[in-house]
Amino acid sequence: MNRRTKTAAALAVVLILSLGWLLYPAPGVPILAYHKVCEEDNLYAVSPGEFEEQMRYLAEHGYTAISLRDYFAAASGERQLPDKPVIITFDDGYDNNYLQALPIMEKYGMHGTVFVVSGYVEAYPGYLSWPQIADMLQRGTEIGSHTASHVQLDQISLEERRQEIVESKSLLEQHTGVPVEFLAYPYGGYDQATEDILREAGYIGACSGEPGLNQGTDHAYALKRINIPHPKWGLWEFRLRLLRADIYSKLNI
Repeated sequence: MNRRTKTAAALAVVLILSLGWLLYPAPGVPILAYHKVCEEDNLYAVSPGEFEEQMRYLAEHGYTAISLRDYFAAASGERQLPDKPVIITFDDGYDNNYLQALPIMEKYGMHGTVFVVSGYVEAYPGYLSWPQIADMLQRGTEIGSHTASHVQLDQISLEERRQEIVESKSLLEQHTGVPVEFLAYPYGGYDQATEDILREAGYIGACSGEPGLNQGTDHAYALKRINIPHPKWGLWEFRLRLLRADIYSKLNI
């Protein structure tokens, strides 16, 4: 075997090993981050047809939807997770999460977590009402906080942060009658002081905007999510976003 043949063989082995490394699933739980499920043509809207295609893909590839509470219960040894868990979340609390997304998820045996801006409920067109939130809870949806008025928490004073965090939790619990234990940071903004306030207020965890997968509760107040925006390349883009999070997790980015 000449030098050129040996080099080609070595490159082929490296390529095969690299592809195997890329395709072998990384440990960790993906958290998907949606906003609207509707026909609007903007960055934060996934059409009902595209959303159904994504839910069908998850179901056909063996994913089981769990809640954030399930994730933390498993991390503390209270329960076991399914083989391929996924957490499906929605930010802001749009009424299409109830009218469009929920029936599609139910069709494929999925359920999700909706992070509600408490001050938007019944205050503006296009946002959830309290009866809709109550029905979502009855149908297996987890409700979390997205603050009281959707402000970037690391850009306001500590007292304002505390008010946003505590007020939203209190109002949501008052209307739903269930504990609100999780928050998603508006615009992804947070810092250590914000985490401390969340912990003091009784939140168990919080979702950031950083990509990747999640293992355990070492970063309970900085959970990573996979942003799912308006797709340009259909289901391939969805699959690539899952793969990118997988790679980020392997590289510990």
